[in-house]
Amino acid sequence: MVLAAALRESLDARDGYDPNDKARTDEMKKGAGSAYAGSLVASLLSAFTLALILHGLRAEDLHSGLMTSFHVWLGFVATVQLTGALFSKHSRKLYTINTGYQLVCYLVMGAILTVWR
Repeated sequence: MVLAAALRESLDARDGYDPNDKARTDEMKKGAGSAYAGSLVASLLSAFTLALILHGLRAEDLHSGLMTSFHVWLGFVATVQLTGALFSKHSRKLYTINTGYQLVCYLVMGAILTVWR
């Protein structure tokens, strides 16, 4: 289950990729292997940690999984990304996009981890 949740999140990392943009495609290919490997490791750690939290809280249905995932995202992901955005002076729009993406990832992982048995 953890592996499925992690793979689902790491596959989302390639969204936004435009295969018709030749220059961007060539640039992305140079560091893609290590970026995807790092993304997979990060996804595995996130999914494993979320699974531990869900298990500890005995979240066994979809509602519990989604609510727990939301609160983990709100307390740890959204706040850390907000601090980073404030100090790096990123736009509110970029913060919203990046943090919203992470919210979707955590909700999907939480759903997979609680429903799939």
